[in-house]
Amino acid sequence: MYEGSLNAAEQSKMVVCQPVLCFHKFGLQFKATLENVTDVRPVGEDFRWFLKLKCGNCGEIPDKWQYINLAESVPLKGGRGSASMVQKCKLCSRENSIDILEDTITPYKAEDSEKFKTMVQFECRGLEPVDFQPQAGFAAQGAESGTVFPEVNLLEKDWTEYDEKVKESVGIYEVTHQFIKC
Repeated sequence: MYEGSLNAAEQSKMVVCQPVLCFHKFGLQFKATLENVTDVRPVGEDFRWFLKLKCGNCGEIPDKWQYINLAESVPLKGGRGSASMVQKCKLCSRENSIDILEDTITPYKAEDSEKFKTMVQFECRGLEPVDFQPQAGFAAQGAESGTVFPEVNLLEKDWTEYDEKVKESVGIYEVTHQFIKC
């Protein structure tokens, strides 16, 4: 039955449904200058991706960083599966979700140095990632020695260390990022 065929009293009783939230995929592209290291990568299912997320309905962006990881999974309403995080917007009360696409996580290699490369993709329903803050939980590997540096913290956007095996400095500098729609 079409709305135009209803009288005013019948139209006032109609329930207006919110549109189904469609999902969008966003890629987090990482860029850095690598010195004598390769394979910069997030480590483990508990690696925390610190993001700022914008509500697709009202545009609200909370001030605080929120993190998601592969180890946590929250069921979606109506039994539609699960996501890494489900949140209700504080401004418009819309329930939104974001999920990490595990098979898209890739290391940033020496040949990628100084170029943007997608490190991970997120499936978003009602949200859009707008900022990323790299922190602890990354690892890197010495380009010449193969030495593994298991505790790389990129909060300061730079990281330096000394590779004893080859007696040279190693580092990750000028870390930056951007999001792309996939």
